[in-house]
Amino acid sequence: MVNGTKEKRDERAAMSARGLITGEDGRQRCAWHGNLEDYRRYHDEEWGRPVTDDRRLFEKICLEGFQSGLSWLTILRKRESFRSAFSGFDFDAVAEFGEADIERCLADPGIVRHRGKIVSTINNARRAKELRSEFGSLAAYFWAHEPDGSERPEVVDYETLIANPTTPASVRISKDLKKRGWTFVGPTTVYAFMQAMGLVNDHLEGCFCREGIEEMRRQFARPTT
Repeated sequence: MVNGTKEKRDERAAMSARGLITGEDGRQRCAWHGNLEDYRRYHDEEWGRPVTDDRRLFEKICLEGFQSGLSWLTILRKRESFRSAFSGFDFDAVAEFGEADIERCLADPGIVRHRGKIVSTINNARRAKELRSEFGSLAAYFWAHEPDGSERPEVVDYETLIANPTTPASVRISKDLKKRGWTFVGPTTVYAFMQAMGLVNDHLEGCFCREGIEEMRRQFARPTT
């Protein structure tokens, strides 16, 4: 019995070192959600699934900017408050925000009250409208930057992801967005956005979600307008 318990501990430690964790349902998952219920649900039901909805794309890139210096779990647990504060991330509406809206957001305890990030969201809403006018949609713009197989690792494992918080594609997108006047869109922020919105599949080898996401991406019709 002692040996069995030790073997289980050793197995859990080995899996954690590989970036995987086993849930109460017996499934292996990427370990970053820590088996917290809401974080696990986000991992299982949202993270990495291809997204074409412009509001969700805009929301995510803005929230990744708010995350800078914080954890994604902090932002996730405030997401509904962010949606309320920023008109459901309807960027046509947010683009019309003025000083009164900035002060309203700064007084809202449900969000991260950082003036620079609030102002950035309003600025980026205006830049999003410009991007939509040029490309037809935010989805068409971002998916046009999806990296091809030559830029992807042969094996998506914990060591690879830890060693590569940015990628050539995220650097390219970041540079282009900054040229277009976007803010809080550094390469690390952009890569986290790419991972979450399904432009890449970074569920680790061994995570039960990985193959399902791969199938979604095989069936996914890339937007062109």
